[in-house]
Amino acid sequence: MKRLYDGLVLASSNPGKIREVSEMLAGLSLTVAPQSQFQVSDADETGLTFVENAILKARHAALRTGLPAIADDSGLVVDALQGAPGIYSARYAGVGATDEANLQKVLSEIRDIPAEQRTARFVCVLVCMLHPLDPTPIVCEGTWEGTLVTTHVGQYGFGYDPIFWVPTHHCTSAELLPAVKNALSHRGQALRSLLAALRTRGFAG
Repeated sequence: MKRLYDGLVLASSNPGKIREVSEMLAGLSLTVAPQSQFQVSDADETGLTFVENAILKARHAALRTGLPAIADDSGLVVDALQGAPGIYSARYAGVGATDEANLQKVLSEIRDIPAEQRTARFVCVLVCMLHPLDPTPIVCEGTWEGTLVTTHVGQYGFGYDPIFWVPTHHCTSAELLPAVKNALSHRGQALRSLLAALRTRGFAG
């Protein structure tokens, strides 16, 4: 199939997300440039779901650049916190909050919850829009099940990785080497599904 385009804009300013997506796309013919290279600011995340926010971000980047865009909206969903921080994961401690501040707020809320009740999952929704008015955006989702611990463990990853326990590997997400994390994670799952869908449309041949 003829390739329609060899590059996409990634609608994110999060260094951790940009690094992970770049690592997972390394070696492929498809290139992804962060929106910062086009002086595009972050979109207002006014949606109430991961899907809505991902679409808002992808549409914003496609509109500002005139190029196909992909957007990731993801977060930590904690059962004992009724799904929080959820779509507010990046700003749980307030707009502009650091990863550490967000993590500390979650820790303050789960410290007295029994370990067996600290079930949680990372959720990622990836959206690709070929243009701002694309009526059929590609939407892919990944979910990574785990539990939460109450101390920081590990040096890799970002965000809530140091407190996200991966039962299958008996360690936190932050202890996993990047390649191993990418093979397991919510973002890795969603990205592999997205790449498969893109190939059907002539991308990433």
